[in-house]
Amino acid sequence: MKKIAVHLADGFEEIEAISIIDVLRRAEFDVDVVSMNKSMEVNGAHDITVKADTMFEDLDYTNIDMIVLPGGVSGARNLQAHEGLQKQILDFHASDKPLGAICAAPLVFGNLGLLEGKTATCYPGFESELKGAEISENTVVQSGTIVTGKGAGVAIHFALKIVEMFKGKEVADDLGKKMIVV
Repeated sequence: MKKIAVHLADGFEEIEAISIIDVLRRAEFDVDVVSMNKSMEVNGAHDITVKADTMFEDLDYTNIDMIVLPGGVSGARNLQAHEGLQKQILDFHASDKPLGAICAAPLVFGNLGLLEGKTATCYPGFESELKGAEISENTVVQSGTIVTGKGAGVAIHFALKIVEMFKGKEVADDLGKKMIVV
């Protein structure tokens, strides 16, 4: 079973995080919700607190198949500021392991130089932080092993793209139909 780590920092966009976690679990992925805080509780951008499954420092990344970053401006900035997460993202990229980010969070990849020569999307206004990327107006973009999404309204489609990456289009489409998304 594929294992995906969804990282939450204070200020995360709740719709994005919960939609991604829910869709991936429906698709029978093993999803770890990772707190980037000093406690298991993480406060969202709209005052919704989520209890994570594990702390960043307790997660064994050798068992993780993909790192996913929900957006929210403050959440994305807090993710970007975490040096340990930056190292894990760079290690994943060097190993061609998949990475995903939605809304403002693709700025983390852009500021690490991972989008050079790739196509990506993000929440409007953050394009300048996707350094070296060809900016797409599409709502969800896969460029090699990196998936980016535009924002909260496409979180389910973003998650279904991750399902498609690992389990194929037919499985993703079937799940989307069951959820009345496609």
